Amino acid sequence: MSTGFEKAVEEDVRLIILKELAAMSDGRSNENILAEAVYSCGHNKSREYLRTQLNKLAELGATRNTTIGSITVAQITEAGVDHVLRRGKIEGIRQPRLGA
Repeated sequence: MSTGFEKAVEEDVRLIILKELAAMSDGRSNENILAEAVYSCGHNKSREYLRTQLNKLAELGATRNTTIGSITVAQITEAGVDHVLRRGKIEGIRQPRLGA
């Protein structure tokens, strides 16, 4: 079971991933690029941790994931975009700040 801090970190990482996907012209990115985005936001996490978060985002309906060889590619869904734009809320993903 996650502590309050671990839960907050997980939700923050999921939001970082969604924001990165939303910024892509086709709404897709691979785990290598997403790992760099997560790291640049101050979270030094393993590739396995990132894959776990990508799987959770897919379970929540925020992404669709595809594995190509050994690399996971995530694509944001409409529900994921709505969350990033604050038009909807997905429990388990940090709510974006206004204007951010």
